Amino acid sequence: MRDSTISASKLTPARVIVIGIAAIVAILMVAALVLFLNLPDANAFNMRVERLFVENDTLTGEAEIKLLEILAGSGTAFSETLASYRFIIFVLMVFATALLIATLVSLVSLVGLARRMAEIEKSGIQVNTLTVHRGERIVQINDMEFKLTEAALETLSVLAEARIDDDILSGVEIESVITGKPQLECDEAAGAVRIKRLRDHLGNQMMSELLIKNIARKGYVLAVEPASIRMD
Repeated sequence: MRDSTISASKLTPARVIVIGIAAIVAILMVAALVLFLNLPDANAFNMRVERLFVENDTLTGEAEIKLLEILAGSGTAFSETLASYRFIIFVLMVFATALLIATLVSLVSLVGLARRMAEIEKSGIQVNTLTVHRGERIVQINDMEFKLTEAALETLSVLAEARIDDDILSGVEIESVITGKPQLECDEAAGAVRIKRLRDHLGNQMMSELLIKNIARKGYVLAVEPASIRMD
């Protein structure tokens, strides 16, 4: 089991691409070889006409000679046509190889991207700094700035202050802190709506979903280290 795990871990995307390209080229080369070997000989028709000339040397009439000349011309045309077919088949094989390699590279890239997205989703968004500028109604997440409405900024500020205190806030608690009402007069749905509007204002759905975590039966929390939060 351990050996299979180690061998699977060695299959990096680059190695998969190399192995896939080698397999594609090998398969197409075998297919091209079989195809070319089964094509008729380009000189087969000319050889038959030549044999006809040799075995029928008594055909000396003008019409008979003309017929033999037509057959010889047909053999040459057949040879040229078959040669063009060989070239067309070769071009199609090259084109098919290029398409299959491009498809393989695209699939490996998509698989790698999907794995990376899964890792990001599993570990959460990496936020080095989160700075809330209340006066300008701007939040800066790493190198990105987001202009927020007053309500969205209040929701983010409440979540940031709770994260600094290492607290998890429910929708009721968020609504209570923002409105100043007792928790008994607040509704969980109202707090959930505020969270949704904040996520909408952050724009990038994936980033906002990973930044604002919803912990079942507990509430909402920012997926940011408390030391990374700055409040202006």
